[in-house]
Amino acid sequence: MARMAERSQRGGHSGVSIEDVAAAAGVSTATVSRAVRGLPRVSPATREKILEVAGALGYVASSSASGLATGRTKTIGVLAPFVSRWFFSKAIEGADRELHARHYNLSLFNLGGHGSNRERLFSKTMVYKQIDALLVLCMALTQDELDHLQKIDIPLIVVGGHVEECAYIGIDDYAAASTAVRHLIDLGHRDIALLHGDDETDLNFDVPRVRILAFKDVMAGAGLPTRPEWDEWGDFTVLSGQEAFRRLWAQPGPKPTAIFCASDEMAMGVIFEAARVGVRVPEDLSVVGIDDHDFADAMGLTTVGQRPDEQAELATKMLIDELDGTVGAVRSAVAPHQLIIRRTTAPPPS
Repeated sequence: MARMAERSQRGGHSGVSIEDVAAAAGVSTATVSRAVRGLPRVSPATREKILEVAGALGYVASSSASGLATGRTKTIGVLAPFVSRWFFSKAIEGADRELHARHYNLSLFNLGGHGSNRERLFSKTMVYKQIDALLVLCMALTQDELDHLQKIDIPLIVVGGHVEECAYIGIDDYAAASTAVRHLIDLGHRDIALLHGDDETDLNFDVPRVRILAFKDVMAGAGLPTRPEWDEWGDFTVLSGQEAFRRLWAQPGPKPTAIFCASDEMAMGVIFEAARVGVRVPEDLSVVGIDDHDFADAMGLTTVGQRPDEQAELATKMLIDELDGTVGAVRSAVAPHQLIIRRTTAPPPS
């Protein structure tokens, strides 16, 4: 009975699963999925056979799709670890802009800052056709999750960085971080601290690691030491930047003349806390970030800018083009970044 109930949740009425339809029609579950959703790359004869078998067995792709002649939901899923942080809110804005223009809906799957909801979001209910395609923001997928998605051949793309086995769109994080650190070195800084991202989650994304590696490589290439006591971490929020600055400045011994922050929000926290204790930016301490946050210009923050809204907009276009039959529309692409010099960086104090 438990097995039958599980199958019923997976897509059909009367306990009929997509596996049952695939077995009866002599095709893969991916082909069944494409056929019932009206997606391309299924021959008319095969589609007709699958729909005939599905009808005979009483299989319906999903309650939301069953009323559509094409089997499509006209809905793209967006999977985000957070919605409150700048990168994610801007990316969702960009995705929604393209979806609106193409008459699609957006279904947001929010992990709420941790991974505990992943099993629920990747349950058969989500995977089996509540959505036509999936856009993932700044997080890796487990092998089980990839297997679920590949099983029904759902178009998938990741925005915000590199993910193995997936098409992705994002800046070259190594190059972006290197650009920020070289800017400080070119100004004459030799005593540079690192404030890197280190989410205490199981999101398994490599952006923090790549930016740390770039910092260490550029410093080593310039013959400069990376001091362990000046290696601080945060979770890409303003508050974590404030806390990191307090830890750094409470240490005995010499202080850095510059801080490379792996995000603008953490850089803003550093600037706020520095002002509170009388450390002048940039006269006493230069600060650089990555992102070009909406508040960066008003704060005069030097940063390496990127456009997550444009990244997500392009990714969404690729997904819909793939759904419309453009083979190979979903592909990896490197988004641009640029150094934006403002008021928070200057030569070190003499």
